[in-house]
Amino acid sequence: MSASLAPSPASLTAGKNIAELFLQQTRANPTGEGIVERKDANRRSITFGELELRTARIANGLAAEGVGAGDRVALFVPPGIDFVAITWGLFRLGAIPVLADPGMGRKRLLAALERTAPTVMIGVGRALLAKCLFPKAFRSVKKVFGVGRRLPGLGRSLAKLEGSSPADPVLHPAQVNDTAAILFTSGSTGPPKGVPITHGQLAAEVQGLRETLGFTPGERDLCGLPAFALFDCALGITSVFPPIDPAKPASVDPTALLAVIQEESTSTGFLSPALWRILVPYCTRRGIGLPNLTRAVSAGAPLGIDVVRDLRALLPADGDVFTPYGATEALPVAVISGEELLPLANRIAAGEGTPVGRAAPGIEICILDSDATHLSVMDPERAMGQGRLGEVLVRGPVVTQTYDAAPDAQAAAKLADPRGKPDWHRMGDMGHLDGEGILWFLGRKSHCLTTSDGLRPPVGVENVFLAHGSVARCALVGRGPTGAEQPVLIVEPKAGQFPKSPQAQETLRDELKALARSSQASADIEVFLFHSSLPVDPRHNSKIHRGELKVWAAGQPLPSTSQ
Repeated sequence: MSASLAPSPASLTAGKNIAELFLQQTRANPTGEGIVERKDANRRSITFGELELRTARIANGLAAEGVGAGDRVALFVPPGIDFVAITWGLFRLGAIPVLADPGMGRKRLLAALERTAPTVMIGVGRALLAKCLFPKAFRSVKKVFGVGRRLPGLGRSLAKLEGSSPADPVLHPAQVNDTAAILFTSGSTGPPKGVPITHGQLAAEVQGLRETLGFTPGERDLCGLPAFALFDCALGITSVFPPIDPAKPASVDPTALLAVIQEESTSTGFLSPALWRILVPYCTRRGIGLPNLTRAVSAGAPLGIDVVRDLRALLPADGDVFTPYGATEALPVAVISGEELLPLANRIAAGEGTPVGRAAPGIEICILDSDATHLSVMDPERAMGQGRLGEVLVRGPVVTQTYDAAPDAQAAAKLADPRGKPDWHRMGDMGHLDGEGILWFLGRKSHCLTTSDGLRPPVGVENVFLAHGSVARCALVGRGPTGAEQPVLIVEPKAGQFPKSPQAQETLRDELKALARSSQASADIEVFLFHSSLPVDPRHNSKIHRGELKVWAAGQPLPSTSQ
């Protein structure tokens, strides 16, 4: 199935707040379910009309306490009704929610908050307690509001404030270039960076998701990635929150997840690759289809082609799988469907890379010479032609222009246009564009091996070995001095298939060597190390921490047959 294009939502003009799009949908369907929580045995829901009233009361209550437009508000509330209502209430007020993901780890989270310097904090009890335990990171906070149960003295009750406030239709007349929110990068290749996103850019993201994925009002979204619930509201879609701990996606119970899909008749599933990798095998082994799910979306990292194939088989005839490509600084950049992806299986297995789709509407993609790191102004002469490998640059209405309090990151990631057009953003990825306009992802530039022949990206090589039936994940890292690194493939075997004896390891190693010779991209790979569980990011349980693996590999003895 190809996504049918629905009419574009109204765009924002000068003096318009992103909450305008939210209010258009709540007023078009006030009695329809806006949000459903299925976190435990109890089912909670709220209509779009009730959600609009809550956001108004929250905005008015906070305004009465001196919170206003431009105030930065650190928000620590679990995914669900409260999270969505508070965030849209802040948008209406013109305040700026600071959405830091606890999955980035305590040390990084505290450092990110200290740099961002919020003046207001809204959180559940354990977050308010953290403020007391780590005062340095929260020293900029002057006003604190608690959500749910909390210890005495830790902030005012937001529920009481909301209950005593009028539902006057407050809407701050924000400009499209005013900051609407501050999000954070995952920090998978360095410290998490604060990314200010404007009201206009949020509206462009809503429109981009609608045009690329074909969303229409009235649909029901299994919302496994909480931030996307904010887009659901602006698209008129019901958000259904399943029982998932965002910090521990690999611990999800597939039985509970499946029950929510079936009982709530969700038409879309917006999940991380880790969740699909748990749910799809569970359903496949039991012969359970997903007849109501016409759109399965995987975001955060590429989804393996074997999972895409199996997932499509569970969907109805008009259903398909979609994997958007983008980043905190730019989403969506490109989208590819399972219908487009599966015919490319041979090219993927041959080491060409991972196809992530054609440019989304309004997005320009450029492949830059990977040696042009020093550039601060775009040089068209350094742009690479069709099929040529280089660094991926993007620009368009969804691309953010700044980082928060990070001038060095700003200089490294943004490339000015000599003709005065918006800056290009360096995605930090290596890739190439083929003759069909499809962008192929080869890996992060910082993860490339530095060899005597130049940079060598890892993903194409890794895809060759993912075709082996015993390989769950793998990572190509360099061993040796910079500029002369030798490739080492670290393999995580599938559950129950780790080769424990030296003989079993040698057998698997021989099979991998034979597979290596099947592709020019991998023909020189001779060193294989086995790892019980590759370290991955907690947010998506998919992005491999290659820096850790590189250090680990450097300390491992090489197999005797490879020396």
